[in-house]
Parts: sequence; structure tokens; C-alpha cells
Amino acid sequence: MSELISHTPTWVFAVFFTLLALGFIQSKERVVKVKTIFILPIAMILFSFFGVSSVFGLSWFTISLWFVGLAITLVIGLKLAYPKLVSFSVQSNKLKIPGSLVPLFFMMGIFFTKYFVGFAVARELPVVNEHLFVVSLCLLYGAFSGVFLSRSFVMFKTSKAAV
Repeated sequence: MSELISHTPTWVFAVFFTLLALGFIQSKERVVKVKTIFILPIAMILFSFFGVSSVFGLSWFTISLWFVGLAITLVIGLKLAYPKLVSFSVQSNKLKIPGSLVPLFFMMGIFFTKYFVGFAVARELPVVNEHLFVVSLCLLYGAFSGVFLSRSFVMFKTSKAAV
């Protein structure tokens, strides 16, 4: 285990602690401007998309799988209308968002998935070339993105419904 950590580039730890801090912020109730609610989803979409493209390349197959994963969780997230209890103040044009550890869970999911895949590629593990591995990871990366995107759309819808 110590060999694994010692061979991990320093920037990976910076990304990890940044995501940890962002997740901790998300765990507390906060008031945010409506225009900022898409920043985190865009960052997580780029992070997960980069995870797919850096390992499996940009092909119609991998991009389609990533998009299917995104679309499935986006639809489920919109149906569940999560997060609940989001309120909007017309006077301040801000959303009040309850704290949740859900974003932290999914940020860590993306991070550790990307870390594991990086490890598997670096060690040239045979599983990286398995069709099921490629399909599963592309869908998983997309699914993570869909969760973040659906949360933002739910919050945005709350702001529009209040106007």
C-alpha cells in the first residue's frame, strides 16, 4: 500500500484534498447565487469525461456509453427531484440549499474510480482491455456526471418556479 501511495504524483493529492474540501462545503447548508449552481457539475462532467477519454480514447463507443450513463442518472435524478428542501429568495436571487454528504460521496466516487483506472493502466493489468471493464467504467463515469447535473437542474427549476 505504501508503494502505491509513494508512486502517486503530488498533484493527485491536491485534487483529492480539493474535492474533499468541496464535498465538506456541500455538507453544510449554504446560500448561493443561481448562476453558480452549474459550476460544480461542469467541473465533475469534465473530470469524468477526461477519465474516459484519457484511458479509452474518444470513440463513438466510449462517448456513447458515457452519455448513456449520464442520461440515465439525469432522468432518475430529475424524477427524484433531489435535493429536497431547496428554497429560493426572489429578493436576494439566491438559493438556500440544505447540506448533504451526497455530493462528497459522488466526488470521491469519481476520484477513486479514476485513481483505480490510472493504477490499472500503469500496472498494465489485463482487465483494462476487457470489454466489460470498458463498458462499465464509461457508464459509471457518465452516471456520476448525471447525478451532479440533475442536482443543478432541480435547483435551477426551484429558482424558476419561485419567480
